[in-house]
Amino acid sequence: MRDRDLYASILGIEAPWSVVDVKLDQPGKKVEVFLEYDGETVCPECREVCGGYDFRERRWRHLDTCQFQTILIAKVPRVDCKKDGVRQMPVPWAEKNSQFTAMFESLVIDWLHESNVAAVARVMGLSWDEVQGIMHRAVERGLERRKLSLPTGLGVDETSFQKRHEYVTLVCDRCEGEVVHVADGRSEEALTSFYKQFSREELGAIDTISMDMAAPYIKATHACVPEAEDKISFDKFHVAQHLGEAVDKVRRDENKKLMLDGDERLKGTKYLWLQNPANMSKRNSLSLDTLKGTVLRTARAWAIKEAAMSLWDFTSWTRAKRAWLRWYGWAIRSRLEPVKAVARMVKTHLVGILNAVVTGVTNAMSEGGINAAIQRIKYNARGYRNRANFRIAIYFHLGGLDLYPRPCGAHTTS
Repeated sequence: MRDRDLYASILGIEAPWSVVDVKLDQPGKKVEVFLEYDGETVCPECREVCGGYDFRERRWRHLDTCQFQTILIAKVPRVDCKKDGVRQMPVPWAEKNSQFTAMFESLVIDWLHESNVAAVARVMGLSWDEVQGIMHRAVERGLERRKLSLPTGLGVDETSFQKRHEYVTLVCDRCEGEVVHVADGRSEEALTSFYKQFSREELGAIDTISMDMAAPYIKATHACVPEAEDKISFDKFHVAQHLGEAVDKVRRDENKKLMLDGDERLKGTKYLWLQNPANMSKRNSLSLDTLKGTVLRTARAWAIKEAAMSLWDFTSWTRAKRAWLRWYGWAIRSRLEPVKAVARMVKTHLVGILNAVVTGVTNAMSEGGINAAIQRIKYNARGYRNRANFRIAIYFHLGGLDLYPRPCGAHTTS
């Protein structure tokens, strides 16, 4: 009797449910708690009292008791409702279709915030699929509970989840630093699928949309968002990325030619040219100072890149435009083809760059917050086999969702 009362108290079991037996399997390190229902049979859909149909025995994993795995076992009644047919009644300790109690799932969710699926499975004595299933259900319930609203400041980016260039499109709320949409690929449709959830009036209330210069994203935004040209801002990080790649192309080409003459000045200097001078060690800073004072083509490309990075502090549109056009003239006359290619791209997208300059808008994903978190998620998981699991992981960790189960919420169909 004491065992039954103890577990009824621990589990919060109240009438019409009761604990009728507790069995200890010491060799198997397991405690089995048996529960019975003794009350009216009520349709979970229409809440009408109706006749019982049968009972289905179900089992749920609960929190361990003194390192003993605890299993709840109950014969759950099914009702025969004239209106809704055969339905299974809910139980107060677990959500529908789950083989774990709400308290157990909540513990696993807490652990998943701290570690990866494989580690949590190992610690909790579960399979990888069981833990992944808990994560999937957590995200599904979180997305169902989420009130769909359109942030006034959006960030759009892409990220790969595998080395073979498999991508997903991300939309984030820049103010909250949360991912609000994840779509497969990096196509126009991937972003359009987000915009389609909102009315033209709601889309018109967007203030800024920060993104890279990917044509599909630009096209989708112009097609869906009113006055898109005034709202699109091309993120400083992406402009810097394109210029950094141009500098590296110049360096690689020049290094090959110098090496043929036995000149190794550029050997092993890749990251000197790509690193932010403000973050350099004293040793690297001295090395770069020596190289950038030469007549190397790479030094000239680097100077053009750094000049562009100094043009993001304007508050006047007119002055910013004048400064960028001067920079464009220098870059296009540089006789450095990779740099000239980026200069043409900048001129084509100058309005979006000027929007970013004068508003000070940056992309939270690109600037390290969300993007860095996604890189940690990928690293901790040692990669993902498919987009679905990657998408779930992003929403779980970065979606700002209400993930925890609430028992007695919904019911299963026979």
